[in-house]
Amino acid sequence: MPSKLCLTFILIILTTNSCSSDDDHEMEEFLKREYTLSKPYQGVGSSGSSHWELMGDAMVTTDQVRLTPDMQSKQGAVWSRTPCHLKDWEMQVHFKIHGQGKKNLNGDGLAIWYTKERMQKGPVFGNMDNFTGLGVFVDTYPNEEKHIEAQKKRYAPRAERIFPFVLAMVGNGNISYDHERDGRPTELGGCNAMVRNLKQDTFLFIRYVRRRLTVMIDIDGQHEWRDCLDIPGVRLPQGFYFGTTAITGDLSDNHDIISLKLYQLTVLRSPKEEEEEEEEITIPSVDNMDLLRLGQIEEGRSGVALFFTVLFTMLGCIFLLVVGLVVYSQWKESRRKRFY
Repeated sequence: MPSKLCLTFILIILTTNSCSSDDDHEMEEFLKREYTLSKPYQGVGSSGSSHWELMGDAMVTTDQVRLTPDMQSKQGAVWSRTPCHLKDWEMQVHFKIHGQGKKNLNGDGLAIWYTKERMQKGPVFGNMDNFTGLGVFVDTYPNEEKHIEAQKKRYAPRAERIFPFVLAMVGNGNISYDHERDGRPTELGGCNAMVRNLKQDTFLFIRYVRRRLTVMIDIDGQHEWRDCLDIPGVRLPQGFYFGTTAITGDLSDNHDIISLKLYQLTVLRSPKEEEEEEEEITIPSVDNMDLLRLGQIEEGRSGVALFFTVLFTMLGCIFLLVVGLVVYSQWKESRRKRFY
């Protein structure tokens, strides 16, 4: 527990410092049409002049780009043809996930990408594993929970999460997404988001500014953003591609993209900040990843594990006390004999 409190305090300090510095800068935003996908989706998937390219089972309708239909074993994607060289940006995603399946009998989810690679099929929500860049996932199926239930085990209350769940991950080309554990070992953070079969519009907000990643959601029909994760020290190279993918397996859903809107953010920086950020980033990374992982390990400890940790610690202390008493009594006895 002390280590967890210490960790939490460190993360709060880091976040507070970054927040205060962000508040000191005014931002202006400009819609970048070459990275924006919206109705009427003119030329998408059929014209080489379009800024977007379809892949797999994705198809364009009048109302949305459907990444997958509500059918088993489908995967689809839409990728930008143009690499993004913006330093600071904001992506607003209007999406919809719906289908006939009941709760936890649907899957698997969709992802928003900013990666070096594009148009690559794979197991990570329809994209390749060991990707290079940023992935933000809307995961609708609890793989780890079902695996634990099959073993007739139970989550600790602190470790259990509600699905659908939104999370983010930064990959450097060598980090694998752990599908069986729903990405927990490599996630930066996340939040639950009940996004399936809603009547109101659902939105995802991804902002990258001054090496800080912020993800928010608007799913309640109140036109208000709700915090999901906010991580400083995220280093993403320029020149990567935006895309969105989805996949179904034995379970399925309709995964629809209504719009992707990218905004360029202009942020005033001091000469010192300009100098600090002058170094070119070539490999994606996160400055405080070790602290974040330590927090996940602490958070993921089950009540049973904590009980046995305390139990064995107490037994160890008792054992040392007994040994100490025995040694002391023998020393005292030998000392007494020397006087006779």
